[in-house]
Amino acid sequence: MLYLDEADQLAHDIVVFDHGRVVATGTPDELKAKTGGQVLQVAPADPARMAEVTALMTKLIRGQVGADAKTGVATAQVGDSALVRHVFRELDDRGIELAEFALRKPSMDEVFFTLTGRRSSDENSDEDSGTRELEGSTR
Repeated sequence: MLYLDEADQLAHDIVVFDHGRVVATGTPDELKAKTGGQVLQVAPADPARMAEVTALMTKLIRGQVGADAKTGVATAQVGDSALVRHVFRELDDRGIELAEFALRKPSMDEVFFTLTGRRSSDENSDEDSGTRELEGSTR
């Protein structure tokens, strides 16, 4: 079993298992493409506006938006690049100055979460422990 960041960097082919069942196979880029596009990261220059940024992103993207208070970054998966432009315009119209506005490919942890509904580090019970894994090949 590989760690997800190692699999992303080193493996050519990846097989994602969830409770002993294969849920996906492919290269890291293929798996990232299968799971819904890219990830938008937005950090307001004023941390006090994080709730406003998160609410706006939730409304416009109509998907789950995560906010990390420690880093001050809100993240959301976006499948349509037109949404990215719309989010940027709305933030600008509201006078929200940005420290960061970036679009990136999803991480393998985000891919695993999308495929299984759980974070790779989740261990909810002894019964579940060790039943989720990702294997990679560097062929």
